[in-house]
Amino acid sequence: MKQALFFLFLIFATFAFAQSATEPALIQPQELASILQAGKAKPLILNIGPRMLYNQAHIPGAEYIGAGSDAQGREALRARVKSLPKKQAIVLYCGCCPWSHCPNVHPAYKELFELGYTNVKVLFIANNFGADWVDRGYPTERGH
Repeated sequence: MKQALFFLFLIFATFAFAQSATEPALIQPQELASILQAGKAKPLILNIGPRMLYNQAHIPGAEYIGAGSDAQGREALRARVKSLPKKQAIVLYCGCCPWSHCPNVHPAYKELFELGYTNVKVLFIANNFGADWVDRGYPTERGH
């Protein structure tokens, strides 16, 4: 009985560790805006949301990759980072909807995590890109 319980504990602990290891490291909008305005070494910023939203407004220097929720977007993400060092600073963001409902950030983050990238953060967009970035006066570009 003790052996069975210990085995179940090991399975649970392994599952819990795997779940927490794939939870994205977050960066707050104010922190990223400060980095951009300070002229410090900038991370690679990748937009993994809908093209229409990217065209309306995006973070300066951000590259459009494609929706993190679909296979084509994740393939474009893999292709974009393929030649980068595993310690490359990367920020992913979407902003299509509230954080708790976003279909794009977790699959894209998981993709990079599984590829071995160790310095990836996800921009925490609580509501949407308009409310949490544009309306706060953080820098934006329009078009593609």
